[in-house]
Amino acid sequence: METASYEALKLENQFCFPLYACARQVVRLYTPYLNELGITYTQYITLMVLWEKGDVPIKELTKALYLDTGTMTPLLRKMEQNGLITRTRSKEDERVVTISLTDKGWALREKAASIPAAVGSCIDLPQEDAQKLYQTLYQILNAL
Repeated sequence: METASYEALKLENQFCFPLYACARQVVRLYTPYLNELGITYTQYITLMVLWEKGDVPIKELTKALYLDTGTMTPLLRKMEQNGLITRTRSKEDERVVTISLTDKGWALREKAASIPAAVGSCIDLPQEDAQKLYQTLYQILNAL
């Protein structure tokens, strides 16, 4: 096979690679702040949904975070063990489990309030470019 046919296999030609690398680096920026709170990035985004919406069925939580139940179940178990959430099975439909924040989970919101600005200040990107990137990322996400 000719060398030219392997052009598509070069890392620099991959659409997914800079997206993957940026995501990893941005999550890495969050790590020191989240370590102070004793939570992971995935726990943090889970808490963000709960802070915004209150009690949420697991199905809605997995949809909001683009995670599957195989990822959510151990994540929620750990958060429950750490006293951040409770899981309650519906009396009407036992298949439905609702996630609720504990007082400890709600208290983390105050401690986490400064994190978005702190992380944002570490990324040297003009506001207009950041807004375009945000819109483009959601456009891609919605197209998948």
